[in-house]
Formats: sequence, C-alpha cells, structure tokens
Amino acid sequence: MSTYYQIFGGKVNVLSSDPANFINGQVWYNSTDKVIKYNEITTAGAWATGGNLNTARNRLGGAGTQTAGLAFGGQTTVTVTVKATEEYNGSSWTAGGNLATARMFIAGCGTQTSGLAFGGEPGPATDTAKTEEYNGSAWTAGGNLNTARDGSAGCGTQTAGLAIGGRGGSPSTSRVAQTEEYNGSTWAIGGSLSVARSFLAGAGTQTAGLAFGGGTQPSIVGATEEYDGTTWTAGGTLGTARFLLGGAGIQTAGLAFGGGPSISAATEAYDGTSWTAAGGTLNTARSDLAGCGTQTAALAFGGVTAVPGPATGVTEEYTGAGTQVTRTVTGS
Repeated sequence: MSTYYQIFGGKVNVLSSDPANFINGQVWYNSTDKVIKYNEITTAGAWATGGNLNTARNRLGGAGTQTAGLAFGGQTTVTVTVKATEEYNGSSWTAGGNLATARMFIAGCGTQTSGLAFGGEPGPATDTAKTEEYNGSAWTAGGNLNTARDGSAGCGTQTAGLAIGGRGGSPSTSRVAQTEEYNGSTWAIGGSLSVARSFLAGAGTQTAGLAFGGGTQPSIVGATEEYDGTTWTAGGTLGTARFLLGGAGIQTAGLAFGGGPSISAATEAYDGTSWTAAGGTLNTARSDLAGCGTQTAALAFGGVTAVPGPATGVTEEYTGAGTQVTRTVTGS
C-alpha cells in the first residue's frame, strides 16, 4: 500500500490549531483536537444542524454572522413574548443581555457586539417604535422609529441601519411602504417600497439594501426590491412567493430560506438580478424564523414547523457551493 508521503511527496503536518490559509486538499493532524482534518471546496450548497437555541421561539430578530450570531426577542407561545437574547459561537448558543422591552415580530441588524433591534409587537395589536442598541453584553435605548410598526425587515449596521416596510400606522394592521434610516441615534424617513408589505426579509446595507417576499394582505408576494440609499427599484421575483421567511447576504448575493404560509424548506440565492434555487433545502421546514450571515455562510434559527404549532429552537448552518470547508476524518 502506498503511503501519503509516497503519493503527495510530503508528510502530514502536526498542528495545534487549524491553518488560517487553506490549500484545497490539504491534510493535517490537529494535536489539540486529536483528529486528522482536511480542507476541500464544496461543490453544492447544503444546510447542517447547529446547536439549538436555549429558548425555543418564533417571530424573533437576528443579526451577525454564522459564527457570531445574535438572536433576540420573539414569542414562545401565542401569549408570551420574550426579552431573551442569545449569542452563537458557531456551535452553541449562550445567554446574553435581555431586551428592555419583550416583543415579537421584531426586526434588527448589525453584529453580535454592535446590534440593533427595532419595532415589534409587545402585545396583541400593539406596535412599538422603540429601538435598542446592543454592545455585546447589554441593550440600551436608542432613538424611536418615526412610525411604530411590527413585521418589518432590517439590514445594515448599528450606526447605519435600515427599517423596511412592516405593519403599523393607523390602523395598526395597515401595511407600511415607508423605509427609515438610522444614523446611530435617530431615524429619518427614506424612500418608500413600491409594494407595501409586512413579514418580509431584508439583506445588505443602508445604501445597498435588498427586500424580498412578504404579505400585502391578503396576498403573499415574491417581489424583490433594491435600495440605493434613496429609492427602491424592482428586482427579480422569488421562485416561491412567501412571507415570514429568513434572509441573509448582500444586495448582489442574497439568500432566502423557509417561510409560509405553506411551511417551506426552500432556499434561493440572488445574484443581483434573479433568484435561483440554491443547493440544499432546510433540514427542518419552518416559517417565522430569523436569519443572518452571508449567501455562502448563513445561519437560520427558531421558527415554527406547523401553523398553529409550538416554537422551535432548531438552528441550521448553510455552506454555499465553492466555499472552503474543513472536514474531520472519521473511522469506519
């Protein structure tokens, strides 16, 4: 039998930690983990199971990345909204600082150490304009939205955030087309969506935002719109029209997953022009979930698997095609 050295002309390196700069096909022994590992480039996208939320919930907010995610607010039952915040490290969730105001249908953006939460429904048919800022351990009050709303989408950063659409105003069930822009202390009115809607998803930045899916009452839409910091213009339509879905990525590389009203596991990728089916569907089909991350490294968490149904704490991690990943060699 030929050895690894004879085939590749080199020995397997012994390293205390995984290398920072990978070479496709590289093999090494991790002396800390005491396992053999190798690197490869994925040929298809796929979802893998991650660590469950400690507090199962739906209609929650999300921000951050796949290895530094942030989950906040939401609903554990039909009558109970929560303040709980959790932080994800790439494998498990730990408790963070609680929101000052418990609420569901909350939106957010930013990072795990610089997050933004806004709007939401503290109680039945009651919308809030409250904004809170997270510093990695605690939430503090920010400037109020101009229009109290729930079911909005969010994108951007803590100092350059975007609140998109939602449900609020007068009456409180009206769909909102209005966009608001946050500068780190106050919200200003931005451009209006062409299609007023709630329970949509968002991605991108304040000056290059992406809004997709949602409900117009009574219709569920697949409409996508792109924001340039001033106005929204029509983009490609989702293959599966849905609301209460998860989203991640940027304007030219977005990801849509899950949603309702028919509980979906579908995953679609956006290239700045059109949506196409992405490799891999969610392992647990659900709606009312949250998402964060990028098109090739996304995180999906929480939601419901049936309507009506109990909230779930299921978390999944998405790896897109063409991504470099580390695998562990296991015995058979």
